[in-house]
Amino acid sequence: MALAMTSTSPQPPPPSPRRRWRRRPLLRPGVSSPPSRCRPSPSPKAKAALPLLSDVGRDPTAIKYYSRVASNLVGAGRLREFLLAAEGLRAASGDAGFEGRISRRLLSRGVAAALRDQGLPHVLEFLRDAGRVGIRAAVMLDADAYDTVAAACRLLLAERSMTEFVEAVEALAQCGFFVQGIVDPMDVLKIFVKKRDPNMAIRYARIFPQSQLLLCNTMEAFGKRKELKHALTVFGALKDQFGGINMFACRSIIDICGHCGSSVQARIIFEGLLADKITPNVYVFNSLMNVNAHSFSYNFSVYKHMQNLGVPPDLTSYNILLKTCCNAKEYKLAQEIYEEIKKKEQNGLLKLDVFTYSTMMKVFADAKMWKLASDIKQDMQSAGVRLNLVTWSSLINAYANSGLVDRAIEILEEMTRDGCQPTAPCFNIILTGCVKSCQYDRAFRLFYDWKEYGVKISLSPEQKGCFGDNFSYCEEHTSNSSTLLVVPFRPTVTTYNILMKACGTNGERAKSVMNEMRRNGLCPDLISWSILMDIYGSSQNRDGAIQALRRMQRVGMKLNVTAYTVAIKACVENKDLKLALHLFEEMKAHQLKPNLGQESHDSYDQQVDQRTYAAWLDQAHKKHQEQKKSLIKECPALQQEEEIHRRYEQNRNEMEKLLGTGPRRRSA
Repeated sequence: MALAMTSTSPQPPPPSPRRRWRRRPLLRPGVSSPPSRCRPSPSPKAKAALPLLSDVGRDPTAIKYYSRVASNLVGAGRLREFLLAAEGLRAASGDAGFEGRISRRLLSRGVAAALRDQGLPHVLEFLRDAGRVGIRAAVMLDADAYDTVAAACRLLLAERSMTEFVEAVEALAQCGFFVQGIVDPMDVLKIFVKKRDPNMAIRYARIFPQSQLLLCNTMEAFGKRKELKHALTVFGALKDQFGGINMFACRSIIDICGHCGSSVQARIIFEGLLADKITPNVYVFNSLMNVNAHSFSYNFSVYKHMQNLGVPPDLTSYNILLKTCCNAKEYKLAQEIYEEIKKKEQNGLLKLDVFTYSTMMKVFADAKMWKLASDIKQDMQSAGVRLNLVTWSSLINAYANSGLVDRAIEILEEMTRDGCQPTAPCFNIILTGCVKSCQYDRAFRLFYDWKEYGVKISLSPEQKGCFGDNFSYCEEHTSNSSTLLVVPFRPTVTTYNILMKACGTNGERAKSVMNEMRRNGLCPDLISWSILMDIYGSSQNRDGAIQALRRMQRVGMKLNVTAYTVAIKACVENKDLKLALHLFEEMKAHQLKPNLGQESHDSYDQQVDQRTYAAWLDQAHKKHQEQKKSLIKECPALQQEEEIHRRYEQNRNEMEKLLGTGPRRRSA
């Protein structure tokens, strides 16, 4: 090593032969010698006194000399020689401050040159080896060299070389490089989310100190894309990495389960917490109950478990319980919970918010208890809570559902005077109330009156002063004592669908409403076509229903189970077994599964009168027996009889399931 250092280190220049043999001028007596402008030639003793590497520990000037030598080596891009020199010098001197003697400028210049000439892998290997020697080269880089290395990493990312990019960032992080400045970590994690690669996302997130937050965000990103399996993988990594359950992560994964429609998986996660003897906080309980709001018995069992564990419920807990009661139509229990909340508010334990009032108002609106809904409004005004759009809509719905259309319109006007601009759903609620109460002509009159003139509200100066800039697209006509505000009505596809239902069994009028919808720049949706087919079927117009079904296909709409069910229903009501079976086979050919009498009862009269279907199925059974006999006669081989019988029985059973009638219902 000493020989290598001597050969590569700069040597002082030898004396020139011309200097050596140059004659000195003669001096006159009494004249002193002039000062020489040249340095004296080094003596042979000075040449022999160059510091050796073995003398570094005893000679303080030697370490400075060899530090300059090492800096020059790395500045010239000779990274390997620099590492050899640094390793030997460090071993000989034992000086812990050797790193500070290396020139940061030359080191940065050498790294940038090596990156340009030999690539990023070579630089990464040098940074790792320098760390082993005891030199934190990645920390010593200046801003220009840092930007150069970061740009090389970003180039890998732009080329979508994701594995190489992650490996490079991992290596830089181990060397002490500030990897957070390369690129926003979430931008990279979003790429892995799109690639559906949770394992690489976990590996990359663990590089950073805020990995827990990054993994939670990654889990939520998978949840938004409804990739529940990958979200659960990230959740498992969270548990394994930190050795304990993070309540925020538990709450997030339960919310993701609800978003993905897997309430069962949310229950499994909750039971896993209890099995590990971990007490969830109130936020985890609230998320679990919110996901299972459709399950009345389960949610109240969770609520009791929450009380047994000593976790006090908050206002959100009660709001979710009210929502559960509303879904289960347990109006009496909801009223009891509401009274309990009011008592806690009087004792200062809780403060009711607008969501609580809105939920209770929706409960009473669905139950057609308009008087109790009006009492909720009085409670809000007494508590100083201002009604919002949802609350006003629920109150309008309470009166409209009860058939009190006039009172619903008065609430709409009162809502406007209170400074809350009604939207299209508010108008749709009133129109729906007209349809449910069989006021079909009034629904059309209101629609065309609102469409042409809007809703005219007379305002006092005090009421006008409370508005501010909350209203948009409204006209004002000011007089001496009052202001006339005209609120516009902008129909939506849902509005026209309601009007189509108001056509009763008049298929042509419903078709004209659909054409008017198109003229106003709106496109009929699947519900619009389903309503039209249902109207044709109810009016014994089977051909009109089938034509509507085929028109849907021609305009490029993807048929679903609801559309086929309505079309099959039209054939059933017209007693056309052959066409009904044909549509059923066509539906199966499109890989659509029958709804099997779904629990949802709001699919536009899919659940038709059971007695009508039972009578039809008896007739269909007789007809299919006749068809079966005729087919058996045509078959040359008697062995095919059983196959034909099985096929017909299968079709008949599937038709019964599709139409919501099974053998048990038929026998009843």
